[in-house]
Amino acid sequence: MDLGLAGKSAVVTGASRGLGKAIATALAAEGAKVTLAARGGETLAETADAIRASGATVHTVSADVTNAEDCARIVEEAVAAHGGLDILVNNAGGGYAADDVVERFRVSYELNVVSALRLMELAKPHLAASGEGAVVNISSIFGRESGGAAQYNANKAAQIGMTKAYALDWIKQGIRVNSVAPGSIAFEGGSWGRRLVEQPEEMAQFIAQNIAAGRFGRAEEIGEVVAFLCSPRASWIVGATLNVDGGQSRSNI
Repeated sequence: MDLGLAGKSAVVTGASRGLGKAIATALAAEGAKVTLAARGGETLAETADAIRASGATVHTVSADVTNAEDCARIVEEAVAAHGGLDILVNNAGGGYAADDVVERFRVSYELNVVSALRLMELAKPHLAASGEGAVVNISSIFGRESGGAAQYNANKAAQIGMTKAYALDWIKQGIRVNSVAPGSIAFEGGSWGRRLVEQPEEMAQFIAQNIAAGRFGRAEEIGEVVAFLCSPRASWIVGATLNVDGGQSRSNI
């Protein structure tokens, strides 16, 4: 199926590896011009080269999404490099370790919620001008139900709530906003991928108890769903949070 993404300009944050890399690869495979943003310069360059090898148009921005100036630079460079901005995928996120519980919550909120909000606001004029603007925020099944560390659980829930509120407002300007909620995804360099190697018996037990499909998800399976949500093929999907989890989640909604 042609998703109608050829020539579209897309920004993907946290794009140097894992889900972000898979999302950028899926968008590029559909003909989108992608801007990859991440902190790691060397890994980011390697990912860009790998995507370019298929003939894709790729721009990179070494940036920290918790820094306001860096967020502005991501959007500015994407627009300058690719003549506009049609798609924003807020993938950067995760947990934060600190002895002080308030600090854990504060930094996690900055990473998972505020950075996505800031980039959305910066991108908004360009997304509106596109006529087919789309935002996808990468959340988690543990933003819809209990699970994971407290700060992660709370902040992913906040991200989903923000996504819904913005979706209902921004659709009036032709911008669709949605979320994807992955379950446990294993990839090289990720925590589940590492534990599969280091703790194979424990992971086999975890899968048997938690994932109906009988395996961990693959990053590519997230990337392909995100590409669809970003495309005109998903034109009637607004404010949704789509679980992509092999049956791991337990919520009915």
